[in-house]
Amino acid sequence: MATGSAAKKQASEPLVVLEQFLPYRLNVLAGLTSSALAQIYAERYGLSIPAWRVIVTLGQYEHRTARDMAPDGVMHKSTVSRAVASLEKRGLVVRRPNLDDRREEWLALTPQGRAIYEAVAPEALAVEERLLSVLTSQEQATFAALIDRLTRQARLLAPQDVVEAET
Repeated sequence: MATGSAAKKQASEPLVVLEQFLPYRLNVLAGLTSSALAQIYAERYGLSIPAWRVIVTLGQYEHRTARDMAPDGVMHKSTVSRAVASLEKRGLVVRRPNLDDRREEWLALTPQGRAIYEAVAPEALAVEERLLSVLTSQEQATFAALIDRLTRQARLLAPQDVVEAET
């Protein structure tokens, strides 16, 4: 049993050093990156993070259901639904019936929504490029592989109804 100053030292040592804690560090990186991206899609186009994710997803896949988008963007279905409603109100997204499943609808970008996607996507990619520019090509490849592995592991650890990410 530790006594005196040894016991006091043990009690005062932190169990977790926040600045070294991986989830915190990833959150800081994501937050800083989101801030850089928000300058593009929030300030110029009035898009929230979930709305930006919907725009990008529909820009990538042409059409999706809200249910399809929730796991892709690590967003809760209700968050996707609110973002879609907002985008639809602004004339950026349209809904079409899903003839195979009447409980859901296909979502697609309008020409105005596609124009925003095509304007913002290159700028977002430029932010990504500037961020990654501090890494060599090999480090970028390794980093991408590590992110993939950590994401797969985090999915195993996370509950089924995934907590919303902030990026």
